[in-house]
Amino acid sequence: MTVIATAGHVDHGKSSLVRALTGTDPDRWEEEKRRGMTIDLGFAHTVLPSGAVASFIDVPGHIRFLRNMLAGVGAIDACVLVVDAKEGWMPQTEEHFQILKLLGVTSGLVALTKVDLIDDVLENIRRNEIAERMSDSFLSNAEIISTSITTKQGLDNLRIALDRLITNESVPTDLIIKQRPRLWIDRAFTTKGAGTVVTGTLIEGSLEVGDELTVVRTQQKVRIREIQQHEKSVTRLDDGHRCALNLVGISHEEISRGDALVNAKQWKPTSMFDASLQIVPSLKHRVTRRGSYTVYIGSGEFAAKIRLIGARELNADEQGSVRIALSSPLALLPGDRYILRESGRQETIGGGEVLDIHPVLRVSRAKPDRSADRLIAERGWVTVDDFELLTGEVRPAVVGNWLTTDVLHDAVRKDLAVRLAKQTDGIEISRLENFEQAVLATLPEVVSEMGKARIKGTGSIVDHPYVGLFAHAGVTPPDTKTLDRNIVRQLVQRGLLVDVDGTTFHISALEKARLNVIDILNKSPQGFTVSQFREHLGITRKHAVPLLEALDNRGITKRSGDLRVGGARLAN
Repeated sequence: MTVIATAGHVDHGKSSLVRALTGTDPDRWEEEKRRGMTIDLGFAHTVLPSGAVASFIDVPGHIRFLRNMLAGVGAIDACVLVVDAKEGWMPQTEEHFQILKLLGVTSGLVALTKVDLIDDVLENIRRNEIAERMSDSFLSNAEIISTSITTKQGLDNLRIALDRLITNESVPTDLIIKQRPRLWIDRAFTTKGAGTVVTGTLIEGSLEVGDELTVVRTQQKVRIREIQQHEKSVTRLDDGHRCALNLVGISHEEISRGDALVNAKQWKPTSMFDASLQIVPSLKHRVTRRGSYTVYIGSGEFAAKIRLIGARELNADEQGSVRIALSSPLALLPGDRYILRESGRQETIGGGEVLDIHPVLRVSRAKPDRSADRLIAERGWVTVDDFELLTGEVRPAVVGNWLTTDVLHDAVRKDLAVRLAKQTDGIEISRLENFEQAVLATLPEVVSEMGKARIKGTGSIVDHPYVGLFAHAGVTPPDTKTLDRNIVRQLVQRGLLVDVDGTTFHISALEKARLNVIDILNKSPQGFTVSQFREHLGITRKHAVPLLEALDNRGITKRSGDLRVGGARLAN
């Protein structure tokens, strides 16, 4: 089934045309019938000559009801642009046309209505005017079908043209993703004996009776009791179809247009996203972050704040990027289309497509696009599950459950290999990042024991030659500048060595110094100087001062003016 939206200026005959094609009056409200003007969305369907089903969304044309029009064109496949043959191309015709372009609609046709009220000359003029307006757009080659509801002229031709349109319509490959249904709600009401009913167009995936879904805005759980398609109950609904769902677990007051139903585990709702922004050609002022804005996306309208990316302002017909902040989270994916309007001026500013649903860089550094490689590079490491939530795409993991760039993967491999080589007693696995643990598991000749990983065949760090080197040196240790400081640091952490401001001793050197202090104090009970300590051990001041500081820190000695006396732990 193809979902087709009618668009065009008020009173150009959109609803009448849909009624003539489908036999269904899309004007649902008494006010609409009384005023003769569509003020809300209308829905109808028909079977075309080929047997294909066309589902119509009839949207309002009056400027005051533009928000309802925007709610209706969020999930359409094609359009019928309706132009009154007497009045021709009007302001709302232009605005609806620009909105269809901004929403990325790729196909459609034009219905020139009320041709029974004009002559052939004016009809040709209107055709030329319309063709000129649509040049260089997705409707540049669209058929223009002359119609009259009164005389039935052109209605069969319109049905045949719609059939051709549907036959030629192809689904863009970038919209084919894993089964993850999303239904934007455009109506919510209650019916006697059934309870809450919502309508909308299912995007991606399928739904079945009994499925449990989540209302994104409120996180309420609901269950599908019944599915209706074209006024008939079905047990399963595929993507691209309009439907009515009878829901259990929620009242119609708790759910409304703009809400979305999803499988919560398959989506990562966001209240901030980066997007492209194409400014409409007719805009008479510049666009900056200042102003009161409304974003139309899915079937809803949402207050928003914007910040332009890479520019201070944008002007008519210019293109750029924008970061959009919303007051409540939405279930979005890259590729979703949106419309931006300025609330104060009540005018359409522009629109574009969502590029990144969870930007991680500041606006000053952001360069958003649809590239999955860009997304991975900005995050460094991302799980395949998060990647699918962020993009709707499925990619095989690079290592473990992780995606990353070749450069980062190689860098982590090399870093871990160096650390394993230096830390011969192993590295603590719990201190590694999750992605580092995944890479560690792929390295050859690595064994894990007691929460540590080391290269197979290597001994413990306590057996490292440096231990013997420092032990043999005693109170005159070697200069660590010539040694591997990483290994020295590990030996200090293990308590085998003692570091005092860059001078490192074996722990046994402190015991030797303690015994010498006892000997000195036996001879000089009042205390001793650094010089006396240095001379007694036969060492230089370079080693004597840090050695005494180490004894002070352990309570073996303590300072008393310029002298050292015995500390609380001297005898221990």
